[in-house]
Amino acid sequence: MNNYFNSCNSKYESSSIILFGAPYDGTTSYRPGTRLAPNRIRLESVGIETYSPYLDKELTDYHIHDAGDTDIFLGSAEKTLNSIYDKAKKMYLDHKKTLMIGGEHLVSYPTIKACMESHPNLRVVHFDAHTDLRDSFLGEDMSHATVLKKVADELGDHRLFQFGVRSGSKVEFEYAKKHQYIEIAGADTLPEILDQLQGYPLYITLDVDVLDPSIMSGTGTPEAGGITYKELLKALLQLKDQNIVGVDIVELAPDYDMSGVSTATACTLIRELLLLMA
Repeated sequence: MNNYFNSCNSKYESSSIILFGAPYDGTTSYRPGTRLAPNRIRLESVGIETYSPYLDKELTDYHIHDAGDTDIFLGSAEKTLNSIYDKAKKMYLDHKKTLMIGGEHLVSYPTIKACMESHPNLRVVHFDAHTDLRDSFLGEDMSHATVLKKVADELGDHRLFQFGVRSGSKVEFEYAKKHQYIEIAGADTLPEILDQLQGYPLYITLDVDVLDPSIMSGTGTPEAGGITYKELLKALLQLKDQNIVGVDIVELAPDYDMSGVSTATACTLIRELLLLMA
């Protein structure tokens, strides 16, 4: 098994981008299995090209280091989140950009928090089928269903931009419309908000279930009515001139798609996300 993502084997000290995994799914409320994603992605990444024809960039032209996985404490969300935060914090203090592979979506919170502490004017673009804006879920305030509310509370109003969302409570949608930007079930309006991102450091958090289940069946909470891969890629390419300082890709649960297509799709997205930051 590969112990690093395709071509991401430069030394930490010489690399401007650090990739790492957060294989945690301890608050998953429907179908578990995202903890398997980081290692499965590394294994399957040998099947993708290192060149992006969309960006005309080549992974091997850049120094990127795969730092392995964070320490995970099964049964303790608090210890796990602290572990992720400490790893990400060091990277940002070392002036690195990061790409994290989850894991469930909760793992984004400590990484974004660490990023924001080094980049106080941070903006966050969020691709997801779900709002993830609950104050609590199943009696827990730290959950994959509350993660973006935690992020929004840290950021403040009008610094979170959500796309592709098509599932959540009425309260969550009402909150989003009042306090941030949200496009329901699509990403066509992303160009309209680019001026609100210009000049600010940007973090992208990408839940793979933003894609339609016909494309991305390997995820824990599939939602009908998602966007296509081409639509997602078009949206991501709109961000190529932004100051992207951090990225995560979460919620791949590879065992729900035995064809391997979902994992291969995630690998290709990681290539594009790395090259957007490069």
